[in-house]
Formats: sequence, C-alpha cells, structure tokens
Amino acid sequence: MHKSSNMKKRFYSIVVTIVLVFTSLNAYAQFEEPVFKKMGEADRAWFMNKFKNVKWTGQGLYGDAGIDGVQTSELRARMEAAFGAPTQTIEDLIKKKNFRLAEAIQFEYWFTVDDSIPLMILDVDGPFGHGLVYGGASRYIDLMPQIKRTFAKKLMEENGPAEFQDYYYSPERKKWFDVRYENGRYEYKEIKAPKGVASGY
Repeated sequence: MHKSSNMKKRFYSIVVTIVLVFTSLNAYAQFEEPVFKKMGEADRAWFMNKFKNVKWTGQGLYGDAGIDGVQTSELRARMEAAFGAPTQTIEDLIKKKNFRLAEAIQFEYWFTVDDSIPLMILDVDGPFGHGLVYGGASRYIDLMPQIKRTFAKKLMEENGPAEFQDYYYSPERKKWFDVRYENGRYEYKEIKAPKGVASGY
C-alpha cells in the first residue's frame, strides 16, 4: 500500500512537471515571437475604447535596440515598408475639435501585440529627431524589452524603406514642413500651413 502511494505521488509529480514545462515553453514562445497588428483608421475608435483604462508607460521600451540613433525619417520609411501607412498623422489630428498645434506629431502607429498588448509609437521631433517615442501598458513592462527588440529587428530586416509623405509642425520653429522619402532621398521643406489649419491655433 505504501509503495502504491509513493508511485501515485511520483506520477502526479511527473504530470505537474510536464504541465509546467509546456506552460513555460508556450509563454516563452509568445515572449520570443510577439506578433504586431497595426491599427488602421477604422480601428482607432475600437482601440481607444478597448484600452481606455490602460496606464501608459515608456518603461521597458527605452533599452538600446539598435534603432534609437537612427534618424526618425528613415524609421518612418521603414515602418511604411513593414506595416503600411500610420494609424494617424497630423492631417487626421487637425480635423479634430480643440486641436492644438503644440501637441502636434508627424505620425502615430498603434498596435496590438499578440492580440492583447497595446503599443503606441510616434515621432520625436519630426524629420529633426532620431529614434521614436514608445508607450505601452504598464502591466506588461516585463515584456516590453523583447517587444522592442522584435520590433527593431522587423524594421531593419524589411526590404525597405518605402516612400511616404507627411506634414509636420515644429512648435520650436513655429513652421510647417513637408516631410517625405521619395526617389531614394529623405527630404523636408518649409511650407505654408496645410489647408484646414486656422491661423489662430
């Protein structure tokens, strides 16, 4: 009887160990291979509602992943190649009520990672900056370093960069710029305020 009891304990111990190993392997696989789904224009309302209570943070996303020193315009072109057009640009923002130029950005990309982790990525200072600004959900801080490494690897390994054209307003310079990658050249030039931007902003 005692021998049978020991065998049962040993059997249950083996089963528990196997379950834990498979659970760990599954979690490791998800951690190592995060899948990015970019939100399009039609997804913006869903994304904002879904993650309206998220505590956003940049923690875990600012370790060096090899792209922080890259000019933002190049990263924008590589994101175009990897994910298509941004979720929104300043052209979308100027249509909104109470829009303020001081809060203007050139572009924003919104993602869900593995269908559950929200991630927002935007420019630092338009064509004058380097790297990107990141925001993720605070509850997933431990996963953020790997998410950024995978994101950086995807950008730099794509067969890009791809052509794009954006507008950007620089609060420091108080000027508008046309920013683009075209015919193999990164360019930006000063322009008048785009149509739809009132002088009082």
